[in-house]
Amino acid sequence: MSILNYKFILCYDGTRYKGWEHQPGIDDTIQGKMEYHLAKLTGTEVEVLGAGRTDAGVHAKGMVCNARFETDLTPEEITSYMNEHLPEDICVLETRIASERFHSRYNAVGKTYCYTCYFGPGKPVFNRRFVLTLSEHPDIEAMRQAASYLMGKHDYASFCDNKRMKKSTVRVVDSIDISERGGYINMTYHGTGFLQHMVRIMTGTLLEVGMGKRDPESIPELIEKCDRSLAGFTAPAKGLCLMQVDYD
Repeated sequence: MSILNYKFILCYDGTRYKGWEHQPGIDDTIQGKMEYHLAKLTGTEVEVLGAGRTDAGVHAKGMVCNARFETDLTPEEITSYMNEHLPEDICVLETRIASERFHSRYNAVGKTYCYTCYFGPGKPVFNRRFVLTLSEHPDIEAMRQAASYLMGKHDYASFCDNKRMKKSTVRVVDSIDISERGGYINMTYHGTGFLQHMVRIMTGTLLEVGMGKRDPESIPELIEKCDRSLAGFTAPAKGLCLMQVDYD
């Protein structure tokens, strides 16, 4: 046997977890659960590297991570073992052997997130952990107009909750698609990468536009000011889901 680099694709319900990243003294993280069960599988400590750090309460349908270890199990057998032992709200969708140089975070070239809201006469009982329920119907066309200003290459400092951010806050947002069906409003974001709480703050800002609390035309100045206090509220984590991570 030799040490190989394994790539995993995961889905999880993030409701009861403190986010992706392993934290000292905190057991309930996705990374922590993966590392614990891979250590059980291999008999040695395993470091799991994630494509990003989803916040506490955020979900994923396509999180990518990788880890180096040795085992005589096939990728399919690793998948079966992990799904047998992981909690029921975490699932390994796929395991494959990656190249030695593959890094789930540094090699990622794009990510897709979806934020889901609900407005209707009833309650989304069976989806309540995954959507933000609205008290009024937002103006979807106004939100789409505002979203058009958010797209492109900009300094998104106004949409970042990390006040001690030392690296560049310039990012590229390729697309923001807003659709509505059956009472569910989906805001789908694709970009090269996102800052801390960036998608949730953009969502909060767009919802404020939809509720008539700010004009779509105010967005360019908001971006230019690079001031978090001028942007909208941070939408609750439960409505956000990481859908996909892109690689060349």
